[in-house]
Amino acid sequence: MEWLIPIGIVVAIIVIAGIYLWATYNSLVQLNVRVDEAWSDITVQLKRRADLIPNLIEAVKGYAAHEKAVFENVTRARAETLTARGPAEAGVAEGHIQQALKNLFAVAESYPQLQASQNYLQLQHALVDTEDKIQASRRFYNGGVRELNTKIKVFPNNLFARNLGFTEREFFEVVDGAAIAEPPRVQF
Repeated sequence: MEWLIPIGIVVAIIVIAGIYLWATYNSLVQLNVRVDEAWSDITVQLKRRADLIPNLIEAVKGYAAHEKAVFENVTRARAETLTARGPAEAGVAEGHIQQALKNLFAVAESYPQLQASQNYLQLQHALVDTEDKIQASRRFYNGGVRELNTKIKVFPNNLFARNLGFTEREFFEVVDGAAIAEPPRVQF
């Protein structure tokens, strides 16, 4: 009978460790899925913005056809945003698109008739709305990444999380922070 107590303790420890591993694995899977979902939300908003940009360019082009370099920069930055793979590339593209949009709005400010155009005002409003949604999606994504990365790094999870296939994820950070220090100026 004396040998049953140590065996019971060992079995209890194994059961507790198994339950802990099971619960931790499931929470890591949930966090991983949440981060994937958040990234998907970001890509949807980036695509929405990219779809608005050609219309905005056309509206401005009618008034400022001689500003060819500005339109080319916006088009190039839009293409870079659409082809970005992952948070690091998207961060670089985000800085470029923000700078290009600032330049486009600077050109548009020179044309009062354009500023009064209902189509242009609607496009600006839609772009502002989309920018707000991108920022909200980015905060949600980065919060999920923070939570997942913390869960992977804390002890004792750090002993087995990587062996189970979980790796730290990248934050979505704009590489050129100065490019987005001020949002594109939109005047109504």
